[in-house]
Amino acid sequence: MMAMGAVDVVRGPRSSVEELLQIYNHSESVALAVDNPELFNRIAETFSSKAAPRFVILLWGEKSSLPINIMEGIPIFNYKELIGLGRESRKAFFDSSDARKHYMYETISSDDIATLVYTSGTTGNPKGVMLTHKNLLHQINNFWEIVPAQPADRFLSMLPPWHAYERACEYFIFANGAKQVYTTVRNFKVDLQQYEPHYVISVPLVFETLYSGIQKQISTSSTLRKLLAFTFIKISMTYMEMKRIYEGTYLTRSQNEQSYFVSMLGWLRARIVAAILLPVHMLAEKLVYSKIQSAIGIRKAGVSGGSSLPAHVDKFFEAIGVVLLNGYGMTESSPVLAARRLSNNVLGSVGHPIRHTEFKIVDAETGKSLPHGSKGIVRVRGPQVMKGYYKNPLATKQAVDEDGWLNTGDLGWIAPFHSRGKSRRCGGVIVLEGRAKDTIVLSTGENVEPLELEEAAMKSSLIQQIVVIGQDQRRLGAIVVPNKEEVLEAAKKLSIVDADATELSKKQIANLLYKELRKW
Repeated sequence: MMAMGAVDVVRGPRSSVEELLQIYNHSESVALAVDNPELFNRIAETFSSKAAPRFVILLWGEKSSLPINIMEGIPIFNYKELIGLGRESRKAFFDSSDARKHYMYETISSDDIATLVYTSGTTGNPKGVMLTHKNLLHQINNFWEIVPAQPADRFLSMLPPWHAYERACEYFIFANGAKQVYTTVRNFKVDLQQYEPHYVISVPLVFETLYSGIQKQISTSSTLRKLLAFTFIKISMTYMEMKRIYEGTYLTRSQNEQSYFVSMLGWLRARIVAAILLPVHMLAEKLVYSKIQSAIGIRKAGVSGGSSLPAHVDKFFEAIGVVLLNGYGMTESSPVLAARRLSNNVLGSVGHPIRHTEFKIVDAETGKSLPHGSKGIVRVRGPQVMKGYYKNPLATKQAVDEDGWLNTGDLGWIAPFHSRGKSRRCGGVIVLEGRAKDTIVLSTGENVEPLELEEAAMKSSLIQQIVVIGQDQRRLGAIVVPNKEEVLEAAKKLSIVDADATELSKKQIANLLYKELRKW
């Protein structure tokens, strides 16, 4: 579709019929390409009566499984028929005597819209993000800085193929001749071991799940092995922190240089502590981490993007020798704006901007640019920034100013450059600290960033998800989704319930979670 200059409008098959119909009508689409007969049957009646398409393409499955006359008079092609029609049309064209004379190929402009990707619509109707060929080509041409892919490399992916993050990565992978392996949540761990991918490009939840699985496996081992593994991990985390300090990749917001004497003392202390802990870390690598690395199966690096990567997950994988690269972007920027590199992997950040991309931090009230190290609203500019929202000039104007700066709505700061040694490696990296609209203002006037609290609570194995709330209230509250299996096990260990119990009361769960939250 994109190669012929048409605009594809993508949406996941789990969307409601109402949402699909609203997007179809708003985008002024003329045809449908549907995943399978089940999806077609779910939407056909509504679409045939309210937005009859010119034709339908059935990507998988056979037309024989469709109800008769469900879209009477509307051509329906399965994938094989579509390919066959293309071959016939091409043959007939080139067999004609003046094919060359009538051969008219209209070149696609780089500024032409390639795709419309509709946002989630959590704050109203979804908005259609207009991404051009130029936007997507920027990603293809510049991802190599983050992932130096080779044709022999394998990538494992489980993101929806219509997602902007997945599409940009997929185009890059194919453009470099590498292999893409698709998996599902159910098969992810098996496929990791079977295919041993060089890279896994996914969202933080996938790496959190791997982290939880490893923690659980260690916790269920013998007392001696468990004590040994957790002691090793704690020592390795300290070693890695010291290593970051003396290598100059330890984040600091301060723009004022410490005195040379104090800086040298800090560097020297980190160097000494790291040297003392190095033999223990190497032993842990041989006895414990090598087995974990083999079980995970990621050869070169995991690349996380799409949302915030919890700090404890980031530090854990660093300690056990599994490389995680964290990135940042949004649908409106095709989507990648910044990412950590293999050569400069600064934990706690989303790395440096990718090529031809500018960042600035502005004051939320005045819009004035702030110096490096100052926290404010993140704005970005570059070739990957969208053309705008389809048929919504007001929303476009609010998102992108006259100079092309996109307001991300995120809070963050840019690490300042320091004048001495390797500390310059941290300079210029982007650090995010939540969404501007997420800031909770209590009735006491105190401003609270919920992200830090949520990340701290997520370290607990008892908590599956948490959202901190409390706008205009005197105190904070939280909506917590418990990890039921872990909560039950904890209750048995604390003798709250019998060893053969299979469930807990809501009061028991609430009491356990309350104690756990206070601890974290």
